Amino acid sequence: MPSPIPVTRLLPKDIFPSLDMGICSSPLTKHSHSSTLQVPVRRFHGATTSRLWSSVINWKELRSVQPVGSGGFGSVYRAAYFGETVALKKVKKCTKNKLASRQSFWAELNAAHLRHRNIVRVIAATTCVPEDFGDESSIGTVLMEFVGRENLQQIIYGSAAPLEEDRWLRYSEDIAHGLRFLHSHNVVHLDIKPANILVSSEDVCKIADFGCSLKLDHGCEASPISPYLSHVGGTYTHRAPELLRGEGVSPKADIYSFGITMWQLISREQPYTGERQHVLYAVVAHNLRPSLHINSVFQSKLGQRCKTLVERCWSRDVSCRPTAHELLPHLEQLRSQV
Repeated sequence: MPSPIPVTRLLPKDIFPSLDMGICSSPLTKHSHSSTLQVPVRRFHGATTSRLWSSVINWKELRSVQPVGSGGFGSVYRAAYFGETVALKKVKKCTKNKLASRQSFWAELNAAHLRHRNIVRVIAATTCVPEDFGDESSIGTVLMEFVGRENLQQIIYGSAAPLEEDRWLRYSEDIAHGLRFLHSHNVVHLDIKPANILVSSEDVCKIADFGCSLKLDHGCEASPISPYLSHVGGTYTHRAPELLRGEGVSPKADIYSFGITMWQLISREQPYTGERQHVLYAVVAHNLRPSLHINSVFQSKLGQRCKTLVERCWSRDVSCRPTAHELLPHLEQLRSQV
């Protein structure tokens, strides 16, 4: 389950003893006594931001806060922080399921200690908000790098411009690179979909929105769903069938979601039509998947090879799905043929 992150996961052993520590209480604990999250406190300057994140936000340094978007998770704003453009995310407090909203906030930090080109970087996060910035409906604030306003969902469905083969294959590679890095650090995202893939001004894909993520036990291929988890979230159209059945969580669940996402990049169609419950039942009971005959692109030589790869990714049999590490050479080979 999303949980307080030991400082030893944030820093090399030769660095963290010399740092001043900040403490932020975590609402996620199996026990009655309080739990704390200890992270290094550093200002947002230069090289330190490439390695560390902070449990303290210097609110006086926030400037020009402008709304970008909102949804069930909360609201996102664009702001200036120490002179650099950042994204400020307020995680919404769910009145119907308070535990789920707390888990969502702390899950956002499961990859906070990681730095990678294809993952949105966390700068700081806190549950302690001054009155000037306060919001009774918010449970916490996460400060992140500002990637841009565009995501893959908008590129796939909101643009009339063609999506060339080299471009969607490059996007697929970016996502797979990000997943390989996450999985190598035992983090599973559990909500990979076009809307959660941001696209930078350099046309680079970055995985965002870790509110459904989990940190697996070290060296554990699959972990059972904890009874303390009020949700194993994700979007039903992209959720792996083993998760729908309540089985163990593994990195292969992200590979399934990647397969659906890659299909969307290729076809530019919606995965399913029909009511949610009917789709869920058909995915689990009848192996329903998006149609591979809906678009002529799957009929080309390249399309046939992509079809084979996508089918492996969304296989009912978890063991038949490739790992993110195994996925990348296939994508690189496909791109070399364009």
